[in-house]
Amino acid sequence: MTEGRYFSSVGGLPPQTQLLSSKAVFKTAYAVIPKTVMSDIVTSVLPHWEKSRAWIISRPLSGFAETFAQYIMEVLPGGGSARPEPDARAEAAIFVVAGGCTITLDGKAHQLREGSFAFLPAGSSWSLANPTQGACRFHWVRKAFKVVEGLDAPPAIFTHEDECVLNPMPDTEGRWATTRFIDPSDVRYDMHLNIVTFEPGAVIPFMETHIMEHGLYVLEGRAVYRLNEDWVEVEAGDYMWLRSFCPQACYAGGPGRFRYLLYKDVNRHADLW
Repeated sequence: MTEGRYFSSVGGLPPQTQLLSSKAVFKTAYAVIPKTVMSDIVTSVLPHWEKSRAWIISRPLSGFAETFAQYIMEVLPGGGSARPEPDARAEAAIFVVAGGCTITLDGKAHQLREGSFAFLPAGSSWSLANPTQGACRFHWVRKAFKVVEGLDAPPAIFTHEDECVLNPMPDTEGRWATTRFIDPSDVRYDMHLNIVTFEPGAVIPFMETHIMEHGLYVLEGRAVYRLNEDWVEVEAGDYMWLRSFCPQACYAGGPGRFRYLLYKDVNRHADLW
């Protein structure tokens, strides 16, 4: 598949001549899954999905990141699912990185293309099909929705990155900015999926430490990312998986923009055990 505006080249198998050394690591506070790991041999075929496969790059683990699962899905022409979600508790956030597909929600069809975003509420009736002539690849975040008494359920969202405002972080002259697909002030939603953009030389100038869990998939460029006590070089196609309170910072060294798809859980009390 020809590379577009977002990294999407997964699959294949490294040659026998490739060195075994890698930045792949799983630690108590974070994991790094580089693009070289996204080979054919780590895919899953999911029930009720046709002509499709999944790279499951995170899932809830007790004692680690516990709120979400994230898949990279590949759906070939004519493929998809009329029964995509087996868990009625699960809400979905979908971001298309290559090709196109159609999501039908409550009988209404929505056309998605590269850069499209969809939020599908828990318990909703939806299906996905690829009617195009090429493969569709998208990120699919699944999370068990946390119901709050007195709050309405969040409505579905269908939008595109080009229709969303790029919000600069304060005092950064626009060098660090976020594309928000979900209104951060709307407490009906208990998760966000954003795109974070750094211009060359931009930084996260402090060690972020917070309750939100993260999945960070690099869509474009490269940077040096601080994860707990380590500095790690990452580039387009790499994935970082952070548990709550893992310290983090970033330096975007260039030469081009550094952009990643960011999941975080928000707007809910901490569970007490």
